[in-house]
Amino acid sequence: MKFDINVVKATPSMLSAELLLHAYRSSVFPMALEDGEIGWFSPDPRAIIPIHSFHVPHGLRRTLKKQRFTIRINTCFEEVMLACADRPETWISEEIVSSFCQLHQLGYAHSVETWEGGELVGGLYGVALGGAFFGESMFHRITDASKVALHALVERLNRNGFGLLDTQWTTPHLKTFGTVEVPRAVYRKMLEACIDQDRNFLA
Repeated sequence: MKFDINVVKATPSMLSAELLLHAYRSSVFPMALEDGEIGWFSPDPRAIIPIHSFHVPHGLRRTLKKQRFTIRINTCFEEVMLACADRPETWISEEIVSSFCQLHQLGYAHSVETWEGGELVGGLYGVALGGAFFGESMFHRITDASKVALHALVERLNRNGFGLLDTQWTTPHLKTFGTVEVPRAVYRKMLEACIDQDRNFLA
């Protein structure tokens, strides 16, 4: 199958776990389009956060020192996805949610959650394959809650020997953490170097 900004009909079989994992291994990811179809994307350039040089902004440093939040992993994956989708415009359709929940059940998709006083206030989710983590989306209900989740993600990736944190595209917000863009050909070489490494996100 050829991937690269192709559009295919959104049917359950086309968003199987097997197809999704093949897509990520091929540097491609899905997004739901306005008409209900699924777009497959492989941006050039590709945005990544260099794990070993993650920048912690001063405001986030202050928040982390206060220790007001608790980080949990995979305790409410679907709720995190639905929170990420809860915005006026979203690419996270019901088809995307059900497909990634299946990946979660198989141990490939994970949520990093920010909690305060027993309440989910922020978080992110993505896919871990080998030594690569593909960040999909994040949300916050309290200031800095998603940033705390991202910081916790990077700490976990460093601790467990991951080599690639993919953010797909860059934004002004992501740039504050040191996000950079690399040519797609360079990204694919980075992905190839990491994808078959024996890494455990949950270690």
